[in-house]
Amino acid sequence: MGSTNGLPYWQVNIPENERSEECPEFLSTLSPKDIGIIGTPDSLYRRSTWPEVQSIVAENRLNAFRRVPSDLRRYLEYTWNLKRDYGSVMNFVLGHRLHWEAPLTPKGKPFEFDDDLKILWNDWPYGIDERIVHLVVWTKFDLAEDPVTTDLTDEARAAIDGYVQKTFGSRVAKDRYIWFKNWRSLKSVHAVEHFHVMLFDPDPKFVDEITNGDIPSCRKV
Repeated sequence: MGSTNGLPYWQVNIPENERSEECPEFLSTLSPKDIGIIGTPDSLYRRSTWPEVQSIVAENRLNAFRRVPSDLRRYLEYTWNLKRDYGSVMNFVLGHRLHWEAPLTPKGKPFEFDDDLKILWNDWPYGIDERIVHLVVWTKFDLAEDPVTTDLTDEARAAIDGYVQKTFGSRVAKDRYIWFKNWRSLKSVHAVEHFHVMLFDPDPKFVDEITNGDIPSCRKV
């Protein structure tokens, strides 16, 4: 049934009096990977350390990132509700997280104007050391990809590097921040360009400053 303790995967990490006999609709069409995660007790999950996170990014093994099993369940229920209530995750992100209107039209070249981007918390961070702050930089402009490899072009990568160094490197030690852009197949929001930045144990005041006091959705539900 996809769990490690004999329970159906959708009953794992749920108090006995709250378990359902039938699989909830939002968990009924999961990939084998997600079934395996959902069916794992939180007590058996080990969060990734900062060196492990650095290694995953450096080696481009982005599919190695996992959420804590109970967090993945909450994330899947949350996004299922968003699609039901707003039509898509993108509609919610645009209207209620970014407060941007489609179609997105940048004022200038990539990273030229602050109005063309916004830094927010990742609403549902991965299962990593809790001292790591996981942010998302959303942009109104495209980040060019190689049409063959779908990886960033050298020019786009250099532009992101420059922005990250200027924005985060002035306040965070070089070995305490890292950025990556998800493969197209791993993106939960496809229509709005974005990349990820992780900071190890940064000053909370700095995080509040660059996110304008943002609070991730996982803390609101």
